[in-house]
Amino acid sequence: MSDEKYKLHPVTAIINVVKALKDLLIPIAIIVVANGFNLNFDYRDDKFFSEMVPLMFLFVIVIGTMVNGLVKWMTFTYWFEDRELRVEYGLFVKKKRYIPFDRIQSLNYKEGIFHRIFTLVQVQVETAGGKSGKPEAELTAVTKMAAEEIENQMRKVKQMGSSMEEDQEAALEESSTVIHKMQPKELLLLATTSSGIGVVLAGLFAAISQFSQFIPFDAIYNEMAILMKFSVIIVSFLIAFAFFVAWLISVALTFLNYYDFTVTEQNKRLIITRGLLEKKRVTIPLHRVQAVKIIENPFRQMLGLATVVVESAGGSFSGEKDKRIVLFPLISKKMLIKPLRELFPHIDFTMTPEVTPPKRAQPFFYRVDFLWMVPLIGVLTYFFYPYGLLSLLIIVPIILLGRWQFKTAGYLLNGQQITIVSRTISRVTFFAEKKRIQVTQGSQTYFQKRKQIGSARIVVMSGMTGASATVRHIEQQEVETILQWYER
Repeated sequence: MSDEKYKLHPVTAIINVVKALKDLLIPIAIIVVANGFNLNFDYRDDKFFSEMVPLMFLFVIVIGTMVNGLVKWMTFTYWFEDRELRVEYGLFVKKKRYIPFDRIQSLNYKEGIFHRIFTLVQVQVETAGGKSGKPEAELTAVTKMAAEEIENQMRKVKQMGSSMEEDQEAALEESSTVIHKMQPKELLLLATTSSGIGVVLAGLFAAISQFSQFIPFDAIYNEMAILMKFSVIIVSFLIAFAFFVAWLISVALTFLNYYDFTVTEQNKRLIITRGLLEKKRVTIPLHRVQAVKIIENPFRQMLGLATVVVESAGGSFSGEKDKRIVLFPLISKKMLIKPLRELFPHIDFTMTPEVTPPKRAQPFFYRVDFLWMVPLIGVLTYFFYPYGLLSLLIIVPIILLGRWQFKTAGYLLNGQQITIVSRTISRVTFFAEKKRIQVTQGSQTYFQKRKQIGSARIVVMSGMTGASATVRHIEQQEVETILQWYER
């Protein structure tokens, strides 16, 4: 194997600097806001030097960031030697990383704006023993031909360790099958039924609060008062217009993130691609999938829609900290069973629990909420009497939500598999095989013990802390059943 050393594309230096500056946006904003947007450039003023210290400190950091990005590009090299991908970088402290090709689980690709301009790609190397949420190695910007060469070198090494029959079988499996592809109308539904609109509105309010001193609230209030006198319809129209703008922004963000979202199966691997301006591709070996989750928020549940997530012990989209991979962002519940069975034929996707909590456990689903509700109601009533008494209405939705959680909760044991259904706000159905479960835990509080009920929790490998599912407030005997099932 050639030991010729390769360098990254020069655009790497620009990408490194832009990425670092993006991380500095919050400190820059804090310094500017702390100064009240008033930059004093009069050196004769006594406060000139004291006000310039934060800006000078920030200037030094920015220059250091730019130099660091340039140095990292200049010193970064990679090559192939002894069936390994070898990476070396650093000026004063040399860092080396040797990654055997047979340990590499997947090569994930990302194409940002700069990558697409110069026909480049970012390569992330995922291994089975890599740090959670971080790739084993990252080649910031290389040509697509260079990326293909890395994949070819990896394939050659893995084929050298396999028999002729396995090679023939792998060749047959190389053909890819499209499992799911999102349509534009599904993207619209995804944006409309997600929490994106709320996030956009929260962002707008946060921006307004930061620039409040520049907004003429008195004039706006006077105009609104005049409008209220003449027509409530106009005010309602303005509110509806604000929500419409938030919806448009949410749709735009959804299109940017999930445009051309495609799930493909190739050679026992899941390949997920998405993105418009920044195109991403992640590869997940099917044998690394630890659990499957079907998530339905209340609105989507009414429409018969759901989101499908897989918990993986390896493979993640660039920049994401955990191993929670969205397999189907939005899909009809009637249509999701078929593709899931094709991908995971060994999992039974029955979504109805067989064992549910007893009726005497129902109060446990909302009684804990009274610990924060009672003090809150008391404070509001004391300081805002008599209008504070309206806070008593909080009790009604909390109890209704608790009843909803009670009616949703349950589990199903099916041979070597457990299915747990639970709800906080969204209904979550968690499918896991026994061999994938890392921890099974039973718990019982003092109050649960009096009612002879308890909770059971399972944990599978995913991210730093793992992914878990809990079936709450079931019969104590059922908790023991789950523990004995796992022990056997």
